[in-house]
Amino acid sequence: MKNKFLITLIRDERGTSAVEMGLICALIVMAMFSALQGFADASNEMWTGVGAKVASANQAAGG
Repeated sequence: MKNKFLITLIRDERGTSAVEMGLICALIVMAMFSALQGFADASNEMWTGVGAKVASANQAAGG
């Protein structure tokens, strides 16, 4: 009884599509996080530069 169940379970391929889709989704999410990290770094540098320019302009204006 147990052997027949194990053999049936091992030969069952119904869940393989779900596993493959899960792996593909995980890879897509990892790529998105990587791209967003690069965007966040560039955005942070841009706003740091903007803040420095505003502070410099305020100081030059006597504020």
